[in-house]
Amino acid sequence: QVQLVESGGGLVQAGGSLRLSCLASGSTFSSYTMGWFRQAPGKEREFVAAMRWSGGGKTYADSVKGRFTISRDATLNTVYLQMNSLKPEDTAVYYCAATNGCSYVNYDYWGQGTQVTVSS
Repeated sequence: QVQLVESGGGLVQAGGSLRLSCLASGSTFSSYTMGWFRQAPGKEREFVAAMRWSGGGKTYADSVKGRFTISRDATLNTVYLQMNSLKPEDTAVYYCAATNGCSYVNYDYWGQGTQVTVSS
């Protein structure tokens, strides 16, 4: 069974940086699309970033473009979200997601989430 476990969340001041990690297991993920979403209280989950496990196809939400970078280490089965120039509006629970297909928005597997809090 595919399992995704996020880590790396925490409290950071505005303008600071965090790197989130998603440890993936249960598949080779060779044909998968990997994504990051976030959800603030009372709001729906929103797309943040995605990429193909193969390393290509990187795409970002306009709100994070130029500040966040998605990457992966196939040897470690880990997907990363490097978050720079953080803003208070980036505060949310961040979720790693995966799908055995090419969709950037429809995902079948989800991690438990990790809290990111950005203070002023």
